[in-house]
Amino acid sequence: MHFTKMQGAGNDYVYVDCTKETVENPSEAAKLVSDRHFGIGADGLILIKPGKIADVEMEMYNADGSLGKMCGNGVRCVGKYAYDHNLARKDRILVETGAGIKILDVTARNGEAVSLRVNMGEPVLAPEKIPVDVRKIPLPEGERLAADAGRLIHIPAVIAGREWRLNCISMGNPHCVVFVDEVERFPLKEIGEVFECHPMFPERVNTEFAVILNEHEMRMRVWERGSGETWACGTGTCAAAAAAILNGLAESPVTVHLNGGDLLIEWAGPKSPVFMTGPAREVFEGDVDLERLKSR
Repeated sequence: MHFTKMQGAGNDYVYVDCTKETVENPSEAAKLVSDRHFGIGADGLILIKPGKIADVEMEMYNADGSLGKMCGNGVRCVGKYAYDHNLARKDRILVETGAGIKILDVTARNGEAVSLRVNMGEPVLAPEKIPVDVRKIPLPEGERLAADAGRLIHIPAVIAGREWRLNCISMGNPHCVVFVDEVERFPLKEIGEVFECHPMFPERVNTEFAVILNEHEMRMRVWERGSGETWACGTGTCAAAAAAILNGLAESPVTVHLNGGDLLIEWAGPKSPVFMTGPAREVFEGDVDLERLKSR
């Protein structure tokens, strides 16, 4: 299988051009190539396919082989690949994803796409559409959730033995944003795993732990369902910036500092789309024998 390793803000995936290649079992392939000790090493596998109703289609798999709907950093890399490899050599590229069509505006330098601005769509706040099972939110003693709660912003909950304020948003993937005092020494694996598999999230959840630096800057680490800690998460960064704005903690535009770099998020507020701008880079390309990986 011929592949291209790409990363956006350190969120790295193995990409396969399925206009030329066929991947028979992408779920199994994702697990094999994502392994950072015995495989190529990645946060997952993304297939770039001919678009049915757009320029190209993105099909993504997490490192555990589960099928994902959307990846903000991944879709930027798909746009870069489509531009650089002449699948869609134009300033505005449309990409089909499991979360709908995404519109990417390309900034090129010397004939190569270096940065892309993505219309990520409107944040989804309705609990049943994220989805969140509100009946299973572990509210602190004495707290009650309004029966008709239209959104879950700044909601108290007791998880892993301590109280948090949850902000639940979908950007094509379910996200739970939590604002904390510091993230550098935060026990992300321990807490992230509990959030990911909590019964209130029927499809599991990506969790963002963020610190507000000022009204236009945040620092964030993320635990992604099916992949663990990643160096960046595009949809999660959008969700975190939207949560900060909804809580009155930040104003658009917001620069979010991640382990792998910075993403710029713009959001005018409810009923408006979120725009994400960030880099996309090609790391290397090569060929991998999947049968050999299976026999390791």
